[in-house]
Amino acid sequence: MTQRIQIQGQNFILHPSGSMFWQEKSILLISDVHLGKVSHFRKFGAAIPRGAIHGNFELLDEVVHFFNPLCIYFLGDLFHSHLNTEWTYFEAWVSKTQTEMILINGNHDIISPLKYETLKIQVLEELILETFLFTHHPEERDGLYNFCGHIHPAIKIRGSGKQSLRFPCFFKKQHQMILPAFGAFTGSYTLKPKKQDEVFALAEGLVIKI
Repeated sequence: MTQRIQIQGQNFILHPSGSMFWQEKSILLISDVHLGKVSHFRKFGAAIPRGAIHGNFELLDEVVHFFNPLCIYFLGDLFHSHLNTEWTYFEAWVSKTQTEMILINGNHDIISPLKYETLKIQVLEELILETFLFTHHPEERDGLYNFCGHIHPAIKIRGSGKQSLRFPCFFKKQHQMILPAFGAFTGSYTLKPKKQDEVFALAEGLVIKI
């Protein structure tokens, strides 16, 4: 189940995958996929099932099919590290998806931009469209609303006893929206909302406003 919100008069849909869709522009926002991370850790002996490699691509297919966007903005850390076998899967995915794609550089994006250019993916340090600023790291810029990732935000919810649960979330501030990590095995960082903040937790295929 999705959640619909408005930001500066524009309509957005929050998806349980952690992606976000800008309806007026038909732009799909995705952050911190960290493709290649599974292969990277398997190379060094981590006990991660090989099938996990395909999980990110299956989820990408799901959200692209759901929204049918004109363009996808990847808000950084699309690939976790250097080239590995998952780049071949990514090339195949891009060729069949046939949607315009833009990568906003993240701190993990160390693969040469030339590799992305061969796939017709534009690589930028940031992007400004109307009153919105798209970056990887959270930024504050006068007059602009910032969409970003990097932090892998999560929220801790406490029960009536001492038990607590932690969920990835969309973390909305007055002038900023921090997207959750899209990729599996990415980890998360718990944030503490202030009174004016809004939090949308991802749990069991739902987007739940906390």
